[in-house]
Amino acid sequence: MRKLNVAIWAETRKIRKSKIFIITFIVFTFIPLMMGLMMYLFQHPELAEKLGIIGTKAQMFGDNDWVGYLSLVNQANASIGLIGFGFVTAWIFGSEHAGHTMKDILALPVSRNIILAAKFIVSFAWCMLLSLVLLFVSTTIGLLIGIDGWSDTLFSDFVVRFIVSALLTLLLASPVAYIAGLSRGYFAAIGFVVFTMILAQFSGVLGFGPFFPWAIPGLYAVASDAEGMVLFTSSYIVLILTFVSFYLLTLRWWNNADHH
Repeated sequence: MRKLNVAIWAETRKIRKSKIFIITFIVFTFIPLMMGLMMYLFQHPELAEKLGIIGTKAQMFGDNDWVGYLSLVNQANASIGLIGFGFVTAWIFGSEHAGHTMKDILALPVSRNIILAAKFIVSFAWCMLLSLVLLFVSTTIGLLIGIDGWSDTLFSDFVVRFIVSALLTLLLASPVAYIAGLSRGYFAAIGFVVFTMILAQFSGVLGFGPFFPWAIPGLYAVASDAEGMVLFTSSYIVLILTFVSFYLLTLRWWNNADHH
């Protein structure tokens, strides 16, 4: 446990010295602010009309109540989380190669297995903090602009779905970590994240979204009964197997690849 703590401390120290940490929080704060602005414009059609195109786009943001707004936040959590979490994971696992500091990390008096576990723990903690920022800011904005239809039951159900959706998205971190290691950097891993996001959109259209790992968190967030969008027990099994498989692949790569 002590060696794991040392590795986590090293990863945390690296993040604290990076501007990326602050930038990700700014992005996850900016997004709910924009969603709140769109909802506000939807509440005030006279203002939306003056703003022209921006006002027209505001009409696309669903019902003008907490049901529609929270549904939008859940969808944003899944889609933006897929990109944001992927970026965080790519940076954590790829920055050592890009910054030529891999030899320093490997010089720590801990095994590579522990270093890998520490990276995943720090990555998960960072991503969950981003989700909580999105949750807090979006809820605060909704209360400030006075959206109608608040319900304690509605909000508690939303929070549960929000957190579970974020946790499901976290399971997609291991493929990104593997690509970052295999490519010895983060650019290929980020490209992989974008590619899988595009495939997730097509998988829903083609009807195999419930069995495509990168589409599952989004389908859970939407909670639709439409054909091709309903999740099954096997959907979650596929997602878990994806995480475990790529975690083991990443572990094998870290233990066998030449890092010099």
